[in-house]
Amino acid sequence: MRIVIVTPARPGSRHGNRNTAERWAAHMRALGHRIDITQTWAGQDCGALVALHARRSHASIKAWKAAYPDRPLVLVLTGTDLYRDIHSDDDARESLRLADRMVVLQREGLSEIGAALRRKTFVIHQSVRAVQRQALPRSYCLITVIGHLREEKDPFRAALALRRLPADKAIRVVHLGKAMSTDFAREARALMRSEPRYRWLGELDHAGAMRWLARSHAMVISSRMEGGAHVVSEAIAIGVPVIASAIGGNTGLLGKRYPALFPVGNDVALSGLLLRTSGDARWRTALEAAVKSRSHLVDAALERRSLAKLLANLTSRGSV
Repeated sequence: MRIVIVTPARPGSRHGNRNTAERWAAHMRALGHRIDITQTWAGQDCGALVALHARRSHASIKAWKAAYPDRPLVLVLTGTDLYRDIHSDDDARESLRLADRMVVLQREGLSEIGAALRRKTFVIHQSVRAVQRQALPRSYCLITVIGHLREEKDPFRAALALRRLPADKAIRVVHLGKAMSTDFAREARALMRSEPRYRWLGELDHAGAMRWLARSHAMVISSRMEGGAHVVSEAIAIGVPVIASAIGGNTGLLGKRYPALFPVGNDVALSGLLLRTSGDARWRTALEAAVKSRSHLVDAALERRSLAKLLANLTSRGSV
């Protein structure tokens, strides 16, 4: 079958939506399908459309269903879809209605949609090709933050938590990600001047980001909303402890009882977790074990089987 995947993220972008589209295309090609990736559907004749992002891909979704009402549409719900847009945006809600099948990237995402919509929704976890864990710095505790500087990521929470710790605590926070506005870049530079243990390195290529992650004592993800961040899956695959905001997109991957969760926006609670992570080796070992216990979720074979099940289901258009 020929399938068109629509993602708002441009070619070459390191945004999560583009990564998902590229990885799914590889899996689907391996399953025998012909795949095109585009930012908007421009009338291409194909057997099915897979659209990432209910609001931003709405025009493509609406045009596809107008042209081919009997051909299947799969909608992949992003973090901003699940935790904002489908609750307030008419276009996003119409995309839900038009979709024949939907996908969420972690199980907690199901709680954001009604029971009728859950019946047509699949949970497909994102897989990771893990890199090898590297030797950790001995003279300080290295914490990485990997994510673009934008509001949804609450990007400076780790830096603000670091400022609450005594100056003699040997903790360094390294932040990797592109500033999505000049204001964010300006704030990152100001934080580096006021807190020398914080370094913003900007956007690195994937290999560079993984080198930092693999040698880190822990990673912080402080997001206000996530559909299921790929970098959390990467930390799980490598075995790097994660300190995470207690939102559905994180607990859906790490588990609701994961021990290193903190309330969104709470740098006091985060500072306590950073302090414990830096000074308690047994605590870090327990976090590593908790992370590794989720490694089955990020297996490439599981993701491919899940996609094969989804695509096979499209031909029946019956109950999921």
